[in-house]
Amino acid sequence: MFEEILSLLSTTFWMILGIAVIAAVYLGISALCSFVNNVITRNRAASKGFGSLKTVTFGDESSVVANRVASVLAVVAIFFLWGVFTGSKLLGPLAFLPGPFVGESSFEYTATNAAGESDTATVYVTVTSFKDKATKKKAIEDGGDGFAKHDSVAIAERRSGILRVQNNDDGGKEEGYGVTAINGQAIARNQIVPFGDGEILMTSKGSLSIRPATGATMEALYLPPPEKVWNTFWQLNRDGYQGVGLWENVFWSLARVVIGFGLGCLFGIPLGFAMGLNNWMRGWFDPIVEFMRPVPPLALIPLIIIWFGIGEQGKISLLFLASLWIMTIAARAGVSGVNISKVHAAYSLGATKRQLLSKVILPNSLPEIFTGARVAMGVCWGTVVAAELVAAEKGVGKMIIAASKFQLTDIVIVGIVIIGVIGFAIEVAMRKAENKLIPWKGRG
Repeated sequence: MFEEILSLLSTTFWMILGIAVIAAVYLGISALCSFVNNVITRNRAASKGFGSLKTVTFGDESSVVANRVASVLAVVAIFFLWGVFTGSKLLGPLAFLPGPFVGESSFEYTATNAAGESDTATVYVTVTSFKDKATKKKAIEDGGDGFAKHDSVAIAERRSGILRVQNNDDGGKEEGYGVTAINGQAIARNQIVPFGDGEILMTSKGSLSIRPATGATMEALYLPPPEKVWNTFWQLNRDGYQGVGLWENVFWSLARVVIGFGLGCLFGIPLGFAMGLNNWMRGWFDPIVEFMRPVPPLALIPLIIIWFGIGEQGKISLLFLASLWIMTIAARAGVSGVNISKVHAAYSLGATKRQLLSKVILPNSLPEIFTGARVAMGVCWGTVVAAELVAAEKGVGKMIIAASKFQLTDIVIVGIVIIGVIGFAIEVAMRKAENKLIPWKGRG
């Protein structure tokens, strides 16, 4: 167990280091863009007056707003880093990281036979692009004059190939035969020797494992370049995936999310109000809410299948439960957070309980409710992929899961981007509705 804990700590350390490096690079680009923006805009008239000195400590949430230039540059920076680390052709000379070696190469090996004689031959290496299905070896016309014969091997990029030169050499299978050097550099079993365009490992059985240079960019299997994802999007838009159109998948996912989220609001908000206004109701429902709140929706999938089957009811029920507790807690927090002085002021002016609820408690609870709604919508979009695991025939989540089984990373990324864009559009719409319906939010 101690070794497992040590391994966990080691993994955590390298994760922290990797995240810190990525964050440092991204923040460095942010600082550079900020400096350039300040240089460009320094001659513009600066805002004056009390408003220019406001901070969030003044109780005015509107004092700090997002810089739209920074938002645009942040998206551009993400796509730039994406293109750099995947060797995107869209960047041209800006894609400075070396890619994997593709083309023709060769190396010489020196072999010693059973009689103690040494001879040298050449191995011609053909490295083909991974998208090329056929890997054709170079034809060898002259095998060589000695017992060591020229040979060839074809390898896909970022992959390695095993070559048993002893099968091609005269006397290669006799006792005492062995490869002793690569390009004049001595090599032994389980040892790695570099050559011009990669490295060679001699295995424990004397074979040569040839690994061409992989470069510093990511393989498309793990993260395809932006242009490949874009082409895949248009292909899905035209042909669909597994007999279902792209936008038909989007419609079904969106419909499930909206219905599940709507049911969560329909039942969660009144429950939260009841818990915030009545001691008995709070005590009655508090154990249930606090027990279910930390339970992830994914853990409920087996029960959902048992209770509701694999139809639409099960999927919508999972999304309903994902949003119900969030909306309940948001509404309860909104009611509990109403300033007591406002309640006393309303009573002093002769307000009834109905008027107090509709004119004081509800308006002052709306900011918390909208915040909870935005969180719940995000959770629902995150849960829809899991919900569509339950024997779904249509949906973006189903498309992502099906594509992942065949390692179609570009389709997976298209699905993720679509979910993100729709989620962002809903978030923007909810912000605008929030600004329109509750302009007093964040203003004390």
